[in-house]
Amino acid sequence: MSQTRLITLLTDFADRDVYVGVMKGAIAQINPNIPVVDLTHQIPPQNIAAARFCLMSAFPYFPDGTVHLAVVDPEVGSSRRAVAVELENGFLVSPDNGILSGVLTQAIAVAAVELNNSQYWRTSKPSLTFHGRDIFAPVAAHLANGVPLRELGSEISVDSLVELELPKCRPGMNGVVGCIQYIDVFGNLITNIPGSYIPEKPWHVNIAGFPVSGAETYSSVNPGEAIAIVDSDGWVEIAINQGNARSRFNSELGQIVELFF
Repeated sequence: MSQTRLITLLTDFADRDVYVGVMKGAIAQINPNIPVVDLTHQIPPQNIAAARFCLMSAFPYFPDGTVHLAVVDPEVGSSRRAVAVELENGFLVSPDNGILSGVLTQAIAVAAVELNNSQYWRTSKPSLTFHGRDIFAPVAAHLANGVPLRELGSEISVDSLVELELPKCRPGMNGVVGCIQYIDVFGNLITNIPGSYIPEKPWHVNIAGFPVSGAETYSSVNPGEAIAIVDSDGWVEIAINQGNARSRFNSELGQIVELFF
């Protein structure tokens, strides 16, 4: 087998209950030497869009071969598929509900399988409410140990994987139209408009009927004032200097944002 791979772990389980620790225990039962990095366990409950964005944002910062395990699973126990995907530079393990669709815009998928080989589960009779423990964590551990993807289940088409339905970024009359794809803990509104659209001339965005001028840093405006910037991951972001843009604009995921220049 190949050298042990790193696992990243992302869930909406928070830190009050034992669910995250139990998933790590399931991994350790297979190999206690597998390194596990917690991306976050504070995804809002059942919020697949937030999980998609956070996984996509974290993915580029890990070494090739990393196994990315993401479990936000409102349909656990239903007929939704459990899947694993091999990329040119890593692996994804997740319910097939759109979580992976962000990473799959950045990385080339080599193959995908439905996780129906119970040999690699914790038990052949998994709980209907905790596939993170009984299916996803053990599968991630086996991948980290070097088990080939195709041994984990039946091969499926990469094109058949669920894509999360958010309004796509598209050209507008005088600029670009996109939407809010994530809201961070500060209340900053992160759009799906790439910063590469920003021209050298002055620009602004329109959200909920309000124009917000573009600049380079939060401190380009006074505290309490709104600003649009390009964030650290290259997306157009709407913020309030030392405030909360979500509250100011009463914003939610999917809300339309227009960029004008």
